[in-house]
Amino acid sequence: MSAEADPSKTSVAQPGAVLCLDGARFRWPGQSDDLISIDDLRLEAGEHLFVRGASGSGKTTLLNLLAGVNTPTSGSVRLLGTDLSELSASRRDQFRADHIGVIFQQFNLLPYLTTLENVTLACSFSDRKRVRAAADGDVEATARRLLHALNLAERFHDAQVNRLSVGQQQRVAVARALIGGPEILIADEPTSALDADNRDRFLDLLFREAEAQHCTLVFVSHDPQLADRFSRTIELRSPDADQELAS
Repeated sequence: MSAEADPSKTSVAQPGAVLCLDGARFRWPGQSDDLISIDDLRLEAGEHLFVRGASGSGKTTLLNLLAGVNTPTSGSVRLLGTDLSELSASRRDQFRADHIGVIFQQFNLLPYLTTLENVTLACSFSDRKRVRAAADGDVEATARRLLHALNLAERFHDAQVNRLSVGQQQRVAVARALIGGPEILIADEPTSALDADNRDRFLDLLFREAEAQHCTLVFVSHDPQLADRFSRTIELRSPDADQELAS
């Protein structure tokens, strides 16, 4: 599958971009076709990118490349000037913990922890995030501030997270991704289970908080109706697609 930026929404790339893909190709062992093929993609600090594509088009694979879970078969993926292929697996894990926040489709919250414990957990794996989260007081206070900003009432902060509604758990997942000021925020189909009204409210909250922290946002969805809310769009197509790529 290939990807191409929408010319009407693409700005001129500048040196020092937060995220750069140059000739990035990825194929699974034993496969003859590239699943990911992106010649040139650059995102600056604070930009919002929408990645759309049907099931099987490689959206999750692309996110795994951006997060350093996988490395490209050829070409490069650079985040904050670091070529992820040049890092060992353990250093890629630490880089991800230090610089990236992820909102998973199924949230991946730990049900035996409270709301607050789920949010602060991200700082347990990164000294950098812990120091940044504590800059205005302490980590717990920052977590509570984020939860308030995401309109989650204080009475839910110390509740077991599995007692919260789906919408409330979604806000906890966003707070966990944002704590510690990651430069890059990755959202993997976080609105797939929401109706249109709740989806729009969630996006409003997500954009507001991402902009407050000046995060570069990469948002993946199969829903083309969301594209107009983003300044940049790429579309992924499966390798056997008959049509030319269009976004």
